[in-house]
Amino acid sequence: MKFVKRTDETIHLETLFQGIMKGNSAQLSKAITLIESNASRHFTEAQKLIQKILPYTKQSIRIGISGVPGAGKSTFIEALGLTLCNQGHRVAVLAIDPSSSLSGGSILGDKTRMEQLSSHPLAFIRPSPSEGVLGGVHRKTRESMLLCEAAGFNVIIVETVGVGQSEAVVRAMTDIFLMLVITGAGDELQGMKKGILELVDAIIVNKADGDNKIQAELTKDEYNRILHFLQPATKGWQTEAYTCSSILNEGIEEIWKMINLFIKSAQETGVFEERRQEQLKEWMKQSLTNQLLHLFFTDELMKQHLPLLEKEILTGEKTVSTAVMEAIELFKSSQRK
Repeated sequence: MKFVKRTDETIHLETLFQGIMKGNSAQLSKAITLIESNASRHFTEAQKLIQKILPYTKQSIRIGISGVPGAGKSTFIEALGLTLCNQGHRVAVLAIDPSSSLSGGSILGDKTRMEQLSSHPLAFIRPSPSEGVLGGVHRKTRESMLLCEAAGFNVIIVETVGVGQSEAVVRAMTDIFLMLVITGAGDELQGMKKGILELVDAIIVNKADGDNKIQAELTKDEYNRILHFLQPATKGWQTEAYTCSSILNEGIEEIWKMINLFIKSAQETGVFEERRQEQLKEWMKQSLTNQLLHLFFTDELMKQHLPLLEKEILTGEKTVSTAVMEAIELFKSSQRK
Protein backbone atom coordinates (compact mmCIF):
# COMPACT_ATOMS: atom_id res chain seq x y z
CA MET A 1 0.00 0.00 0.00
CA LYS A 2 1.29 3.43 -1.00
CA PHE A 3 1.12 6.13 1.64
CA VAL A 4 0.79 9.77 0.57
CA LYS A 5 2.55 12.20 2.84
CA ARG A 6 0.20 15.00 3.90
CA THR A 7 1.83 18.43 3.90
CA ASP A 8 0.99 21.17 6.38
CA GLU A 9 -0.81 22.98 3.54
CA THR A 10 -2.96 19.93 2.78
CA ILE A 11 -3.87 19.51 6.44
CA HIS A 12 -4.66 23.23 6.72
CA LEU A 13 -6.92 23.18 3.65
CA GLU A 14 -8.69 20.03 4.81
CA THR A 15 -9.35 21.61 8.22
CA LEU A 16 -10.81 24.71 6.55
CA PHE A 17 -12.88 22.62 4.14
CA GLN A 18 -14.34 20.40 6.86
CA GLY A 19 -15.07 23.42 9.04
CA ILE A 20 -16.85 25.21 6.20
CA MET A 21 -18.93 22.14 5.38
CA LYS A 22 -20.01 21.97 9.03
CA GLY A 23 -21.00 25.64 8.96
CA ASN A 24 -18.27 26.58 11.44
CA SER A 25 -18.11 30.40 11.46
CA ALA A 26 -14.57 30.51 12.85
CA GLN A 27 -13.23 28.32 10.02
CA LEU A 28 -15.27 30.30 7.49
CA SER A 29 -13.68 33.53 8.74
CA LYS A 30 -10.21 31.99 8.43
CA ALA A 31 -11.00 30.86 4.88
CA ILE A 32 -12.14 34.36 3.87
CA THR A 33 -9.00 35.82 5.43
CA LEU A 34 -6.98 33.39 3.30
CA ILE A 35 -8.63 34.42 0.01
CA GLU A 36 -8.39 38.12 0.92
CA SER A 37 -4.65 37.82 1.47
CA ASN A 38 -2.46 39.65 -1.03
CA ALA A 39 0.47 37.32 -0.33
CA SER A 40 1.32 35.31 -3.45
CA ARG A 41 2.00 32.18 -1.38
CA HIS A 42 -1.65 32.19 -0.27
CA PHE A 43 -3.12 32.50 -3.76
CA THR A 44 -2.61 28.87 -4.85
CA GLU A 45 -3.81 27.62 -1.47
CA ALA A 46 -6.93 29.78 -1.67
CA GLN A 47 -7.77 28.62 -5.20
CA LYS A 48 -7.46 24.96 -4.18
CA LEU A 49 -9.98 25.62 -1.42
CA ILE A 50 -12.38 27.42 -3.79
CA GLN A 51 -12.15 24.54 -6.26
CA LYS A 52 -12.88 22.06 -3.47
CA ILE A 53 -16.04 23.86 -2.27
CA LEU A 54 -17.43 24.71 -5.73
CA PRO A 55 -19.77 21.66 -5.93
CA TYR A 56 -21.48 22.87 -2.75
CA THR A 57 -22.19 26.44 -3.91
CA LYS A 58 -24.95 28.30 -5.80
CA GLN A 59 -27.67 27.30 -3.32
CA SER A 60 -28.49 30.81 -2.16
CA ILE A 61 -30.26 34.05 -2.97
CA ARG A 62 -27.71 36.81 -3.49
CA ILE A 63 -29.05 40.24 -2.53
CA GLY A 64 -27.18 43.45 -3.29
CA ILE A 65 -28.00 46.52 -1.20
CA SER A 66 -26.88 50.10 -1.70
CA GLY A 67 -28.33 53.38 -0.56
CA VAL A 68 -28.02 57.10 -0.19
CA PRO A 69 -26.17 58.42 2.88
CA GLY A 70 -28.37 58.29 5.96
CA ALA A 71 -30.82 55.78 4.48
CA GLY A 72 -30.19 53.33 7.32
CA LYS A 73 -28.66 50.43 5.38
CA SER A 74 -27.21 48.67 8.41
CA THR A 75 -30.47 49.00 10.36
CA PHE A 76 -32.43 47.65 7.38
CA ILE A 77 -30.02 44.75 6.84
CA GLU A 78 -30.21 43.83 10.53
CA ALA A 79 -34.04 43.95 10.48
CA LEU A 80 -34.21 41.84 7.31
CA GLY A 81 -31.52 39.45 8.55
CA LEU A 82 -33.20 38.89 11.92
CA THR A 83 -36.57 38.31 10.24
CA LEU A 84 -35.03 35.66 7.99
CA CYS A 85 -33.01 34.01 10.78
CA ASN A 86 -36.16 33.77 12.89
CA GLN A 87 -37.76 31.93 9.97
CA GLY A 88 -34.90 29.42 9.95
CA HIS A 89 -32.83 30.89 7.13
CA ARG A 90 -29.06 31.19 7.46
CA VAL A 91 -27.96 34.70 6.54
CA ALA A 92 -24.47 35.92 5.62
CA VAL A 93 -23.74 39.63 5.32
CA LEU A 94 -20.67 40.75 3.41
CA ALA A 95 -20.45 44.40 4.39
CA ILE A 96 -17.88 46.40 2.47
CA ASP A 97 -16.51 49.25 4.57
CA PRO A 98 -14.89 52.40 3.17
CA SER A 99 -11.09 52.38 3.20
CA SER A 100 -8.80 55.36 3.33
CA SER A 101 -7.32 55.98 -0.11
CA LEU A 102 -4.10 57.08 1.61
CA SER A 103 -3.58 54.60 4.42
CA GLY A 104 -5.77 51.71 3.30
CA GLY A 105 -7.32 51.68 6.77
CA SER A 106 -10.88 50.54 7.30
CA ILE A 107 -13.65 51.40 9.71
CA LEU A 108 -14.97 47.84 9.89
CA GLY A 109 -17.83 48.89 12.12
CA ASP A 110 -20.69 46.77 10.79
CA LYS A 111 -20.56 44.21 13.59
CA THR A 112 -20.95 47.10 16.03
CA ARG A 113 -23.87 48.51 14.03
CA MET A 114 -25.58 45.11 13.76
CA GLU A 115 -25.19 43.83 17.30
CA GLN A 116 -28.33 41.67 17.39
CA LEU A 117 -27.76 40.07 14.01
CA SER A 118 -24.06 39.42 14.60
CA SER A 119 -24.89 37.48 17.78
CA HIS A 120 -27.60 35.34 16.12
CA PRO A 121 -26.47 31.69 15.70
CA LEU A 122 -27.85 31.56 12.12
CA ALA A 123 -26.08 34.73 10.97
CA PHE A 124 -22.57 35.55 9.81
CA ILE A 125 -21.28 39.08 9.27
CA ARG A 126 -18.00 39.73 7.54
CA PRO A 127 -16.84 43.34 7.19
CA SER A 128 -14.09 43.76 4.60
CA PRO A 129 -12.04 46.79 3.58
CA SER A 130 -12.73 47.95 0.04
CA GLU A 131 -9.00 48.51 -0.56
CA GLY A 132 -9.81 51.29 -2.95
CA VAL A 133 -11.35 48.86 -5.43
CA LEU A 134 -13.90 50.38 -7.82
CA GLY A 135 -17.28 50.63 -6.18
CA GLY A 136 -16.00 49.74 -2.73
CA VAL A 137 -16.55 46.04 -3.38
CA HIS A 138 -13.65 43.92 -2.20
CA ARG A 139 -11.94 42.11 -5.07
CA LYS A 140 -12.55 38.78 -3.32
CA THR A 141 -16.22 39.34 -2.46
CA ARG A 142 -17.30 36.83 -5.11
CA GLU A 143 -15.13 34.10 -3.59
CA SER A 144 -16.36 35.02 -0.11
CA MET A 145 -19.92 34.47 -1.35
CA LEU A 146 -19.01 30.99 -2.57
CA LEU A 147 -17.47 30.10 0.79
CA CYS A 148 -20.59 31.30 2.58
CA GLU A 149 -22.81 29.24 0.28
CA ALA A 150 -20.73 26.13 0.91
CA ALA A 151 -21.06 26.80 4.64
CA GLY A 152 -24.84 26.53 4.28
CA PHE A 153 -25.89 30.18 4.19
CA ASN A 154 -28.88 30.36 1.85
CA VAL A 155 -29.27 34.15 1.86
CA ILE A 156 -26.20 36.28 1.09
CA ILE A 157 -26.43 40.05 1.44
CA VAL A 158 -23.74 42.28 -0.09
CA GLU A 159 -23.75 45.84 1.21
CA THR A 160 -21.93 48.48 -0.82
CA VAL A 161 -20.30 51.70 0.33
CA GLY A 162 -22.97 53.97 -1.14
CA VAL A 163 -24.32 55.67 -4.22
CA GLY A 164 -21.85 55.99 -7.09
CA GLN A 165 -20.08 53.59 -9.41
CA SER A 166 -20.49 50.72 -6.93
CA GLU A 167 -23.99 49.94 -8.20
CA ALA A 168 -22.71 48.46 -11.47
CA VAL A 169 -20.20 46.33 -9.55
CA VAL A 170 -22.72 44.86 -7.11
CA ARG A 171 -25.28 44.43 -9.91
CA ALA A 172 -22.75 42.14 -11.60
CA MET A 173 -22.49 39.77 -8.63
CA THR A 174 -26.01 39.51 -7.17
CA ASP A 175 -29.40 38.13 -8.20
CA ILE A 176 -31.48 41.09 -7.02
CA PHE A 177 -30.36 44.63 -6.29
CA LEU A 178 -32.13 46.92 -3.80
CA MET A 179 -31.62 50.66 -3.36
CA LEU A 180 -32.47 52.24 -0.01
CA VAL A 181 -33.63 55.86 -0.02
CA ILE A 182 -35.28 58.27 2.39
CA THR A 183 -38.02 60.87 2.07
CA GLY A 184 -37.51 63.95 -0.07
CA ALA A 185 -37.34 62.18 -3.43
CA GLY A 186 -37.52 65.43 -5.38
CA ASP A 187 -34.21 66.71 -4.01
CA GLU A 188 -32.75 63.22 -4.08
CA LEU A 189 -33.55 62.53 -7.71
CA GLN A 190 -31.81 65.69 -8.85
CA GLY A 191 -28.51 64.18 -7.74
CA MET A 192 -29.30 60.59 -8.71
CA LYS A 193 -28.43 59.53 -12.24
CA LYS A 194 -31.05 57.85 -14.37
CA GLY A 195 -28.57 55.02 -14.99
CA ILE A 196 -28.52 54.09 -11.29
CA LEU A 197 -32.29 53.77 -11.16
CA GLU A 198 -32.16 51.46 -14.18
CA LEU A 199 -29.82 49.09 -12.31
CA VAL A 200 -32.09 48.44 -9.32
CA ASP A 201 -34.87 45.84 -9.00
CA ALA A 202 -36.62 47.58 -6.11
CA ILE A 203 -36.41 50.89 -4.28
CA ILE A 204 -36.99 50.82 -0.54
CA VAL A 205 -38.07 54.02 1.18
CA ASN A 206 -36.81 53.42 4.69
CA LYS A 207 -37.72 55.18 7.95
CA ALA A 208 -41.45 55.13 7.17
CA ASP A 209 -42.50 55.70 10.79
CA GLY A 210 -43.82 58.42 13.08
CA ASP A 211 -44.25 61.85 11.52
CA ASN A 212 -42.26 60.64 8.51
CA LYS A 213 -44.73 57.93 7.50
CA ILE A 214 -46.97 60.09 5.27
CA GLN A 215 -43.96 61.67 3.57
CA ALA A 216 -42.48 58.21 2.96
CA GLU A 217 -45.65 57.13 1.16
CA LEU A 218 -45.51 60.27 -1.01
CA THR A 219 -41.85 59.56 -1.80
CA LYS A 220 -42.74 55.99 -2.76
CA ASP A 221 -45.46 57.23 -5.11
CA GLU A 222 -43.08 59.73 -6.68
CA TYR A 223 -40.50 57.03 -7.37
CA ASN A 224 -43.15 54.73 -8.85
CA ARG A 225 -44.26 57.48 -11.25
CA ILE A 226 -40.67 57.88 -12.46
CA LEU A 227 -39.88 54.15 -12.59
CA HIS A 228 -42.89 53.61 -14.87
CA PHE A 229 -41.03 55.48 -17.63
CA LEU A 230 -37.62 53.83 -17.14
CA GLN A 231 -36.17 50.64 -18.58
CA PRO A 232 -36.49 47.87 -15.92
CA ALA A 233 -33.24 46.38 -14.68
CA THR A 234 -34.51 42.83 -15.17
CA LYS A 235 -36.46 41.50 -18.12
CA GLY A 236 -40.01 40.52 -17.15
CA TRP A 237 -39.93 42.45 -13.87
CA GLN A 238 -41.32 45.90 -13.18
CA THR A 239 -39.16 47.80 -10.69
CA GLU A 240 -41.28 49.37 -7.95
CA ALA A 241 -40.80 51.38 -4.76
CA TYR A 242 -41.79 50.10 -1.31
CA THR A 243 -41.82 51.56 2.19
CA CYS A 244 -40.62 50.08 5.46
CA SER A 245 -39.59 50.96 8.98
CA SER A 246 -36.50 49.01 9.98
CA ILE A 247 -36.76 50.22 13.57
CA LEU A 248 -40.40 49.10 13.97
CA ASN A 249 -39.85 46.06 11.71
CA GLU A 250 -42.78 47.14 9.53
CA GLY A 251 -42.82 46.24 5.84
CA ILE A 252 -39.84 43.88 6.15
CA GLU A 253 -41.93 40.72 5.60
CA GLU A 254 -43.49 42.29 2.49
CA ILE A 255 -40.05 43.10 1.09
CA TRP A 256 -38.94 39.49 1.64
CA LYS A 257 -42.08 38.29 -0.18
CA MET A 258 -41.20 40.66 -3.04
CA ILE A 259 -37.67 39.23 -3.21
CA ASN A 260 -39.06 35.70 -3.43
CA LEU A 261 -41.51 36.74 -6.17
CA PHE A 262 -38.61 38.28 -8.07
CA ILE A 263 -36.51 35.11 -7.80
CA LYS A 264 -39.44 32.94 -8.90
CA SER A 265 -40.13 35.22 -11.87
CA ALA A 266 -36.46 35.29 -12.88
CA GLN A 267 -36.20 31.50 -12.67
CA GLU A 268 -39.35 30.98 -14.74
CA THR A 269 -38.18 33.34 -17.50
CA GLY A 270 -34.63 31.97 -17.51
CA VAL A 271 -33.21 35.33 -16.43
CA PHE A 272 -31.89 33.90 -13.15
CA GLU A 273 -29.56 31.34 -14.76
CA GLU A 274 -28.65 33.78 -17.51
CA ARG A 275 -27.61 36.35 -14.90
CA ARG A 276 -25.55 33.78 -12.98
CA GLN A 277 -23.71 32.91 -16.21
CA GLU A 278 -23.08 36.60 -16.90
CA GLN A 279 -21.73 36.96 -13.35
CA LEU A 280 -19.13 34.28 -14.03
CA LYS A 281 -18.05 35.90 -17.30
CA GLU A 282 -17.82 39.31 -15.65
CA TRP A 283 -15.82 37.78 -12.78
CA MET A 284 -13.33 36.30 -15.24
CA LYS A 285 -13.03 39.61 -17.12
CA GLN A 286 -12.41 41.61 -13.94
CA SER A 287 -9.96 39.04 -12.57
CA LEU A 288 -8.05 39.04 -15.84
CA THR A 289 -7.91 42.86 -15.84
CA ASN A 290 -6.69 42.95 -12.22
CA GLN A 291 -4.04 40.31 -12.88
CA LEU A 292 -2.74 42.09 -15.99
CA LEU A 293 -2.51 45.38 -14.10
CA HIS A 294 -0.65 43.64 -11.28
CA LEU A 295 1.81 42.03 -13.72
CA PHE A 296 2.35 45.32 -15.53
CA PHE A 297 3.05 47.52 -12.53
CA THR A 298 5.17 44.96 -10.64
CA ASP A 299 7.37 44.20 -13.65
CA GLU A 300 10.95 45.31 -12.90
CA LEU A 301 11.50 46.83 -16.36
CA MET A 302 8.28 48.86 -16.02
CA LYS A 303 9.29 50.09 -12.58
CA GLN A 304 12.47 51.50 -14.16
CA HIS A 305 10.96 53.05 -17.28
CA LEU A 306 7.55 54.37 -16.16
CA PRO A 307 9.08 57.29 -14.17
CA LEU A 308 11.10 58.25 -17.26
CA LEU A 309 8.01 58.17 -19.48
CA GLU A 310 6.08 60.21 -16.94
CA LYS A 311 8.86 62.82 -16.94
CA GLU A 312 8.76 63.02 -20.75
CA ILE A 313 4.99 63.54 -20.62
CA LEU A 314 5.34 66.35 -18.06
CA THR A 315 8.02 68.13 -20.13
CA GLY A 316 6.00 67.80 -23.32
CA GLU A 317 8.57 65.59 -25.07
CA LYS A 318 5.96 62.88 -25.61
CA THR A 319 2.19 62.75 -25.82
CA VAL A 320 0.34 60.53 -23.35
CA SER A 321 -0.75 58.12 -26.09
CA THR A 322 2.81 57.77 -27.42
CA ALA A 323 4.14 57.10 -23.92
CA VAL A 324 1.44 54.49 -23.31
CA MET A 325 2.25 52.64 -26.53
CA GLU A 326 5.96 52.68 -25.65
CA ALA A 327 5.16 51.33 -22.18
CA ILE A 328 3.11 48.49 -23.67
CA GLU A 329 5.89 47.58 -26.11
CA LEU A 330 8.41 47.59 -23.26
CA PHE A 331 6.17 45.33 -21.20
CA LYS A 332 5.72 42.91 -24.12
CA SER A 333 9.49 42.73 -24.63
CA SER A 334 9.96 42.12 -20.92
CA GLN A 335 7.53 39.19 -20.97
CA ARG A 336 9.30 37.62 -23.94
CA LYS A 337 12.60 37.38 -22.06
